[in-house]
Amino acid sequence: MAAVIIALLLFFFTQTSSFARFDSPASRNNDPPANSTRHLPDIIIIGVRKGGTRALIEMLNLHSDVVAAQNEVHFFDWDSHYRRGVDWYVSQMPFARPGQLTVEKTPAYFTSAHVPERIRQMNPDARLLLIVREPTERLLSDYTQVFHNRLEKRKRQQTLETLLMRDGELNLDYKALNRSLYHVHMRRWLSVFPRSRVHLVDGDALIRSPLAEMKKVEEFLHLEPQINASNFYFNQTKGFFCLRDRRRERCLHSSKGRKHPRVAPQILRKLYDFFHEPNQKFFEMVGRRFDWK
Repeated sequence: MAAVIIALLLFFFTQTSSFARFDSPASRNNDPPANSTRHLPDIIIIGVRKGGTRALIEMLNLHSDVVAAQNEVHFFDWDSHYRRGVDWYVSQMPFARPGQLTVEKTPAYFTSAHVPERIRQMNPDARLLLIVREPTERLLSDYTQVFHNRLEKRKRQQTLETLLMRDGELNLDYKALNRSLYHVHMRRWLSVFPRSRVHLVDGDALIRSPLAEMKKVEEFLHLEPQINASNFYFNQTKGFFCLRDRRRERCLHSSKGRKHPRVAPQILRKLYDFFHEPNQKFFEMVGRRFDWK
C-alpha cells in the first residue's frame, strides 16, 4: 500500500511540474520577441466576406517578414471600436520585429461606407488586399455560414429561396446579394485610394492553385520571394489545400469549405444573369477580368 501511495505522489509531482513548465511565461511565449513593437498595420485585408480572407491571411503569415493579427479587429467599421482610438487599435496588433510587416483582416471593411476614408486618415499609404470570388458562389457561401451560425444558436432557419426571391424576382435587399455587387463598393474605395494601392486576389484561383496567387501577393507587397510549393499540400479528405510551415501542418477550420445548399437551376440562372452586368462594370473599374460565369 505504501508503495502505491509513493507511486501516486511521484506521478502527481511529475504532472504538476510538467504543467508548471508549460504554464511558465517562457513556455507560453507571452514575452514579446527582442526589439519588437506593436504598430499600425502595413497591410489590411479589406474583404470580401466569404471570399477567402482567412485562407489569405494564413498563407501570407507563412512569410517570415509578415506577422498577422489573429482576430478580426473591426476597428474601422464598428463605431464602438473606432471611438477607442488608434492606441487601442495598435494594441490589437501582434508584435513585429524591425522590417516585418503587420497585417490584419476584417472582411466587413469592403462593404462599409465610412471605412475607406477612415483608413486613409490613419494611413494613406496602407497596402490593401481585396480577395474576390465568383459572385454567385460567394453568395451561397455567405448564406451557408449564416445558416450554420443560426443552427448552432438554435434560431429559426430560412431557406435560401425565401431570402433571395420576392414575388418571383431577386430580392435586391438581401444583404448577401448586395455584398456580391463588387462594383458598388469598389467605387467608394477608388474614390479614396489610387488603384495602385489595392491588390486583387482571385479567391477561386487561390483555392485551385494557392502558390501562383501568393507569388503575386508577395510581388505587390515587395516581399522577398519565400512562399513556395513545399508550403502547400492537398488534403484529400477536406478537398482543399492545407498549409505546411517549418514541418508543422495545419488546415483551415472545419467551418471552411462547407457544402452549399442545393439551389434550383432556374434560380441559379437568374443569379448568373443578374450578376453579368455588375461584373462587367467591376472588370472595367479595376482593369482586370475574372473567369466568372
